Amino acid sequence: MTDILDELQWRGSVAQSTDESALRDALASGPITAYCGFDPTAPSLHFGNFVQLVLLRRLQRAGHRVICLVGGSTGLIGDPKPTSERVLKTKDEAAANVARIKELVRPFLDFDGPNAAVLVDNLDWTAPLSALDFLREIGKHFRVNQMIRKEAVSARLESQEGISYTEFSYQLLQALDFLHLFREFGCTLQTGGSDQWGNLTAGVDLIHKAEGASVHALTTPLLTDASGQKFGKSEGNAVWLSADMTSPYAFYQYFLNIEDASVVSLLKVFTDVGPEEIGDLERQVAEEPFRRTAQRTLAAQVTTLVHGADATASVQAASEALFGRGDLRALDAQTLRDATAELPGGQVQVGDSVVDALVAVGLVDSRNAARRAIAEGGASLNGVKISDVDAVLAPADVLHGSVVLLRRGRKSLAAGRLAC
Repeated sequence: MTDILDELQWRGSVAQSTDESALRDALASGPITAYCGFDPTAPSLHFGNFVQLVLLRRLQRAGHRVICLVGGSTGLIGDPKPTSERVLKTKDEAAANVARIKELVRPFLDFDGPNAAVLVDNLDWTAPLSALDFLREIGKHFRVNQMIRKEAVSARLESQEGISYTEFSYQLLQALDFLHLFREFGCTLQTGGSDQWGNLTAGVDLIHKAEGASVHALTTPLLTDASGQKFGKSEGNAVWLSADMTSPYAFYQYFLNIEDASVVSLLKVFTDVGPEEIGDLERQVAEEPFRRTAQRTLAAQVTTLVHGADATASVQAASEALFGRGDLRALDAQTLRDATAELPGGQVQVGDSVVDALVAVGLVDSRNAARRAIAEGGASLNGVKISDVDAVLAPADVLHGSVVLLRRGRKSLAAGRLAC
């Protein structure tokens, strides 16, 4: 057993805990059983969920037993947002999301061996429970005056929209989860994001009232950039862990482009890089920021954890090839599509002149400007400099039958996409 709480604190992964001294003693004399829940509000988990998966992973590797709960029932209700009522998922939508999330979490934890992780769905114990039994066995332990003090609930009560009884009851369901896992598995620690503190303590209180036992809750900080903006959001789009929602290339690029002020803290949270190497990377950020060594380390390790080493190698090769330091033709079709998806561009056809293609993708604003760029040696096609102003796009220039990559100067890239 390692002193896991010290490590979590050093890594910036602890925001609040119910009783730090008691939790430290429990972890040190363990192993204990801990759980975190993930509601199927989308077909994938996202950046914020990733923090919790890494936390569970660290606890398991320190010798503790971990339970990953997918909220088949709580996902049908919806954790109240401070701003507005959630749109309820249909039962079929929730079930489909549950199935996807169960598969998604498996690579993060070890589900084999003597300390195997456990995967559960809270619909299994809430669906058979009648409304009367729920009110008698669970509801009787809660006081409304305490429930309305929860941050999201109080914000909604003060709004014009108010809050439905459905969402108001969410904290009872999450507390029931902790009680069930305590009874079934001896679970004594629940983890979550700092915005879940009220729901976590509801479970702690319920177990104390129903069983007379003391258990623990631990939250992780909300990760924000230097401006206070929540990480994982870019113009309203989450960074997803599923490859079909955020491609491995886009995922890698997201972490590669993390600002200098935040990269060291994210290395601590998401990777296994130790204090000595962290110190060296922090020095490089300060003294040689242009090398982006810390960002490259972060992007490579996180992408490997989420998508695997082969995906990381592919996206690294794509990054090199896009900027003329690798072979574009060596990229597989999916990686090429992902790497060029966010590039500006336009439609081209086989037989178009390179001059017209440069105009079509927006790298120049006229044919004369395109001719000048070629004549000055400042234009390339698929990483190869174009010297002939009369060159045309040949079938062999089309990569995987779909795209050509055009460059003007060192950094201006665009994709010429063939019409279907």
